[in-house]
Amino acid sequence: MSPRYPSSHVLYRKLSRDYPRIVRGEGCYLFADDGRRYLDGSGGAYVVNVGHGVTEIADALACQASRIAYVNGTAFTHDAVEEFARELAARCPGDLDFVYPLASGSEAIEAAMKLARQYWFELGRGSKHRVLALSPSYHGNTLLALSASSRAQYQTPYRGWLVDVVRAPAFYPYRCNCRGVPPLCRACTGDAIEDAIVREGADSIAALVAEPVGGSSSGVSVPGEGYWRRVRDICNRHDVLLIADEILTGAGRTGTWSACESYGIVPDIMVLGKGIAGGYVPLSAVVAPERLIDVIAKRSGALLHAQTFSHHATLCAAGVATIKYLTENRLVERCARMGAVLHAQLQQLRSLPYVGDIRGRGLLAGIEFVADKNTRSSVPRAAAFAETFAGAALDLGLIVWPNAGQLRDGTGDLAMLAPPFIIDEDQVADMVTLLSRALEQTVNQVESRR
Repeated sequence: MSPRYPSSHVLYRKLSRDYPRIVRGEGCYLFADDGRRYLDGSGGAYVVNVGHGVTEIADALACQASRIAYVNGTAFTHDAVEEFARELAARCPGDLDFVYPLASGSEAIEAAMKLARQYWFELGRGSKHRVLALSPSYHGNTLLALSASSRAQYQTPYRGWLVDVVRAPAFYPYRCNCRGVPPLCRACTGDAIEDAIVREGADSIAALVAEPVGGSSSGVSVPGEGYWRRVRDICNRHDVLLIADEILTGAGRTGTWSACESYGIVPDIMVLGKGIAGGYVPLSAVVAPERLIDVIAKRSGALLHAQTFSHHATLCAAGVATIKYLTENRLVERCARMGAVLHAQLQQLRSLPYVGDIRGRGLLAGIEFVADKNTRSSVPRAAAFAETFAGAALDLGLIVWPNAGQLRDGTGDLAMLAPPFIIDEDQVADMVTLLSRALEQTVNQVESRR
């Protein structure tokens, strides 16, 4: 019998379902104790890029832990963090040279926003304290990161604890009247961001935090070619720091090391996570330029964001091993190549019922489900379409990531795909076949409930 609440002492992420017990991972597959095999179509939570069971990374972890696992980052440095910072900075664009390693994406976003605020404060411009974020968006579950996110279902229980954040509409062509076709609306050009800055006053806004390519909250909505150059110019003119949330898109997921690369822009702060350690340990990082850090170095002398497990030796060693594995096996290039295969194969799903749009970049794809393809009307939330679809896929042996409620009215259903970069063409074909079968089962279930 599969473990579930309350038969186990584990406080599970969800309390109303059975959990297959995974005993082994290899390549693109997970294996359960009952012998079932699952094709990992989402890399877990967009994390597993190098694949499961990479002994080189496991060995690096063991080696570091046997030598020195942890030292206090306020008192000491060590080889692992020095090498991790050097390797990561070498792959980040422009002048992003200084790396602050942490454990989770949420705390790294928190640290990045605190860095932006501290920078302006120490420059004597204390009025610049507000954050500008896009809607829809998701940046994490710690309170400041959750405040920046635009996900009502996550925020509602904590509404009184969250800070006020300035909002601008995200690039979401499928849901815009312009549909991403010129003449573009102000959301799709980036001009809506300038509208928000002017409306609220640039002297009050410290930073814009945004994902260069949309994550789960917009189903991998991809902005047009000139969007980020326009936004970069807007931020420059209004003295607003640009924080690129590359937790999901970084480490090669969109076919380049960072999604920003493909747009030819350099953010003021970049946040990475998930794929920089391939899921072998929890690891994230804030990367910033000397022009910001030097202001703090000459005044207070420290980023005011202390974390017990920042600069952690074992975590950093896993990061080094993962970055080297990605590089030596040319997996980012493989991601770009296999991404083209994935998106070509996914097009055959467009004609199926409820499939409104399929979009993405690299080995990151989103499928948006709608009740009516012509009007783009949402499936009623009570149908739990995305969750039902993910459950049907899991029963068939395919892992996908469901996302729901991204639209302003609380509706919206997405299935997200982010397989390991080592996936091959046969596995892509298997995944698309299983997606089709899962959709057929979901449609039957949803329509039988009417």
